[in-house]
Amino acid sequence: MTRPHPALAVHGALSRGVFAVVVLVSLAVLFAPADDVPWAPPGVDKLVHLLLFAALAGSGRWAGARAGVLGALLVAYAALSEVVQGLSALERSASAADWVADVVGVLAGLLAWAWAGRRARAGRRARA
Repeated sequence: MTRPHPALAVHGALSRGVFAVVVLVSLAVLFAPADDVPWAPPGVDKLVHLLLFAALAGSGRWAGARAGVLGALLVAYAALSEVVQGLSALERSASAADWVADVVGVLAGLLAWAWAGRRARAGRRARA
């Protein structure tokens, strides 16, 4: 049986490092002042929210976080980010649609991780 490369092992230093970087990117994206947010065509911001939270969910699972706990924390983080955007000096606005895109991203990331895990297990069984 072939073992995965140690750098790609679940819960390894690489996976935790990737999750930390994705968290830092999310902080920069979600809490940048309005003047630092580039212009984009309508709807692109929803795609950014979805992809950002999918990356948070996927990298969090890779780093070893349990799906239920991670999902709940990310949904709360998404809500908090919208409240902060609406109430702070960032001069950004809160958006329920952004929060929905965040939640869809969390679900997509968690489902993608679960699907990839099932495929990997099925592949290992087929080779055994």
